[in-house]
Amino acid sequence: MSEKTKVDDINRNIYDIKNKDDYDFKIQNGINADIVTEISKMKNEPEWMLKIRLDALDMYNKLELPTWGPDLSELNMDEIATYVRPKSKLNSSWDDVPDDIKETFDKLGIPEAEKKSLSGVGAQYDSEVVYHSIKEELIKQGVIYTDMDTAVREYPEIVKEHFMKCVPISDHKFVALHAAVWSGGSFVYVPKGVKVDIPLQSYFRLNSPESGQFEHTLIIVDEGASLHFIEGCSAPKYNKVNLHAGCVELYVKDNAYLRYSTIENWSKNMMNLNTKKALVGKNAQIDWVTGSFGSKVSMLYPMSILNGEGAKTEYTGITFAGKSQNLDTGFKVIHNAPNTSSVVNSKSISKDGGSCTYRALVRIGEKASNSKCSVSCESLMLDGISRSDTIPVNDIRNDDVEFSHEAKIGKISDKEIFYLMSRGLSEEDAKAMIVRGFAYPISKELPVEYAVEMNNLINLELEGSIG
Repeated sequence: MSEKTKVDDINRNIYDIKNKDDYDFKIQNGINADIVTEISKMKNEPEWMLKIRLDALDMYNKLELPTWGPDLSELNMDEIATYVRPKSKLNSSWDDVPDDIKETFDKLGIPEAEKKSLSGVGAQYDSEVVYHSIKEELIKQGVIYTDMDTAVREYPEIVKEHFMKCVPISDHKFVALHAAVWSGGSFVYVPKGVKVDIPLQSYFRLNSPESGQFEHTLIIVDEGASLHFIEGCSAPKYNKVNLHAGCVELYVKDNAYLRYSTIENWSKNMMNLNTKKALVGKNAQIDWVTGSFGSKVSMLYPMSILNGEGAKTEYTGITFAGKSQNLDTGFKVIHNAPNTSSVVNSKSISKDGGSCTYRALVRIGEKASNSKCSVSCESLMLDGISRSDTIPVNDIRNDDVEFSHEAKIGKISDKEIFYLMSRGLSEEDAKAMIVRGFAYPISKELPVEYAVEMNNLINLELEGSIG
C-alpha cells in the first residue's frame, strides 16, 4: 500500500477530529447484570425500564451471533464500554455546550444547519444527548421532540406502549444487547393532522475508543400527520473496535407520512449493527433514504411492515465500501394488507477490495391481494479486486400481485473513461464523474446539506484509489 493511500485511509477530513477521551464517567468494560443495573440507576429510571433491560440481557445471553453475514469474531464485548457519560449535561443552548464538544459539532456543521433549515435538533456525544432544541411553533402545535431519557420520565405511558414493541428484544442478539444498555437517542410525537414542514434532525457522534453507542430513536407520526426526520452519524478512527448497535422504531399511523433520511459515516474500525423498523397504517407511507459509507462491518436492513390497506413504502439507498470494509446492507418489506405497494432502489459502489452485499426480503402475504412491489439493485465495482453480491429473498404468497426484481452488477466502463479523457478530463476526474452520476439518484433525494456531505464523502473515498 502506498504512503498516499495510507494517509487517505486515516485522514477522513473533518470526521476524524479526535477530542481527548475526557469523559465524566465511563462504565467498566463488558456486559452483565451489575453493569445494566448501574446504567439504569444512574439514569434514575423507573422499575419497569430496568425490568426491560434485565429481560433483554437474559435474551442477549441466550441468542447466538448471526453466522450468515460478515464475520463478527473480532468483536469482543469484554473490551467494550457500553456507557460513556460526557462532561456535559443536556443543554438547550449551544453556548452552554462544553467548548471541545461544541467545536466538534461546529465543524460538522450542525448548529449552522439548524439555523438555516431545521425545525429541531438533537446532538448526542458518546452515550448522552448534550443538546436538544425545537422551534416554539412546533411546541404550540403539540409536537414533542426530546431525548429518550426525558421521554421515559415525562411521557412514560407513550414510551411503555411503544418501546421495543415494533422491534421485539428477541429479534436478534444485538437488538437484545441494545435493549439492555441503550442510552440517549430521540423521541418524537407528531399529533393528529399536524404537518411538520421543516425537518427535525438528530446527530450521533461517538468519540471514546473501545466503546459502544446504543441510542434509541422512537418516532410516532399520528393519523394524518407528516414529518421528515434526518439522522446523521460519525466517529473518528481508532485502532480498536467500536460498536454501534442503535435501534429505530417508527410508527406511521393511518393516512400519515414519514420520510427518514440517514447518512451513516462511521470510521473504519466500527462494527455497525443497527436495527430500523417501521409499522405503517392504512393509506400511510414511509420513505427511507440511506447512505452507508463508514464502518469496518455493517449489517443494516431497514424494514417496513405494511399493516394497513393502501400502505406504501419507498427505499432509496447507496452503500460505498472501500479497502477492508464489508458492508452488508439491504431492505426488508412485509405486505400484510391489500393494495399495498413498495419500491426499492438500491445502489452500491466497491473499490480497493471492499465488499458490498445487498441482502433483502420481500414478503407479500396471503391477505395482500392487488399489491405491488418493484426492486432495482445496481452495483458498480471500480477495480478487479472488489466484490459485490446480491442476495434477495422473495416470498410471494398471493397470486394477485405485481412483482419485479432487477439487478445489475458491473465494472466501471473503460470506454466511458476513455471518452471523458478525450474531452480533456484526467482519469481521476473521469472516474469521479461516473461515480457521482451513478450516485446522483440517491443524492438528489437527500436534503441539500446531506447531498453535499455525500458528494464530499465520495470524493474523499476516491482519492488515491486509481491505479
